[in-house]
Amino acid sequence: VQLQASGGGSVQAGGSLRLSCEVSGLSLRHYAIAWYHQAPGKEREGVSCISAASTTEYADSVKGRFAISRDNAKNMGYLQMNSLKPTDTGVYSCAAELARCDHLLTLYIRPGNWGRGTQVTVSS
Repeated sequence: VQLQASGGGSVQAGGSLRLSCEVSGLSLRHYAIAWYHQAPGKEREGVSCISAASTTEYADSVKGRFAISRDNAKNMGYLQMNSLKPTDTGVYSCAAELARCDHLLTLYIRPGNWGRGTQVTVSS
């Protein structure tokens, strides 16, 4: 299984980015997709998750600003990031797991494969 996050970049506060997660090696339709954020010098934390049934969950810090989605036909996951803040700066990674979203977001279950992340830098 391979995961590749892309779409990061440098934006000013208030700006938007759309991250993509390309998954290969499995049929994504049965898996939850989760996004994680690792700020400089900090532990990785769960940001958002979408279940196989397309139920979504978000960390409190991004509620109302981020939107997660999926396209099973393309084996892709997405994270639309709006109203970005400097605290959103960091590396974003995605994971696909046969697990509950609440378990993935809290890292009660740690994904076995994070894939290559994408850097997001938000300047004030």
